[in-house]
Amino acid sequence: MAEFFEIVAKIAVVVFVVTCMVAAGLGLSVRDVTTPLRRARLVAFALIVNFVVAPAIALGLTLIFTLDRPYAISLILLGAAAGAPFLPKLAELANGDIAFSVGLMLLLTLGTEAFLPFGLPLLIPGQSADTWPILQSLLLTMFLPLAIGMAVRGRSEHWSARLRPVFAIASNVTMVLAVVLLISLNFEAVIGTFGSGAVAVAVLFVLILTAIGYAAGGPLRTTRSVLALGTGQRNVAAALIVATQIAADASVTVMLLVSTLAGLIVLLPAARWFARQATAVDVSRSETAHEPVRAEVAR
Repeated sequence: MAEFFEIVAKIAVVVFVVTCMVAAGLGLSVRDVTTPLRRARLVAFALIVNFVVAPAIALGLTLIFTLDRPYAISLILLGAAAGAPFLPKLAELANGDIAFSVGLMLLLTLGTEAFLPFGLPLLIPGQSADTWPILQSLLLTMFLPLAIGMAVRGRSEHWSARLRPVFAIASNVTMVLAVVLLISLNFEAVIGTFGSGAVAVAVLFVLILTAIGYAAGGPLRTTRSVLALGTGQRNVAAALIVATQIAADASVTVMLLVSTLAGLIVLLPAARWFARQATAVDVSRSETAHEPVRAEVAR
């Protein structure tokens, strides 16, 4: 029976990734993607932070805190995987630049597909990985579904609007199913992540990346908040796909899920804080704009 549920869990992970990417693509048009990415300096900072700084910090934390190998592999995978499909939702919660969040999500997703197969053997010493199987898995489960979703959106906004909620629900359901099954099948491993301190390291990792992303987000508050959230929220979908290719130890997959859930401890309050900051700035500007009128009335 356990073997059956393990198969169901693996299928659920793949279906989650595919439906998540289709749902993301159904909400994207070419203009949505290209317009925000014309800011060359901001794009360069985003790429450097997510594919140079983030992997380096992940690797550094695994060495400083001497994490067990499965936990170290999961943190490094998250460090190398950027472009979480949920970024636009977080950006909306933070009152950030939604258009930039959409473009950034796609840019980082494509960057992850290019970076992971070649960067992984360098980041994980002793980890042998065939580049083509990893790249093939990422292309089939992420890029192709995303492209199909965008193609449907380009042909018919009516059908994309009807289909997107269906795929979003399927993605949410399979994500919950995968999390429940993987945690249930590996309950002792889940408890072990808390006892080892690996979850605390994962939270620290997300906190550091969020701060760095905010600092690199340019002068505008709306882009700073988006790059902060986009850097802090790693692409667990891509990491899960690669984990199934390179790691036989289920602890790696469990740690990926636990780390992602723990990261929300940082990201959700951060998004709300960004939203409050945006409201405060808007109120301040409104009051400043009314000052000349008040002065004129007083005269």
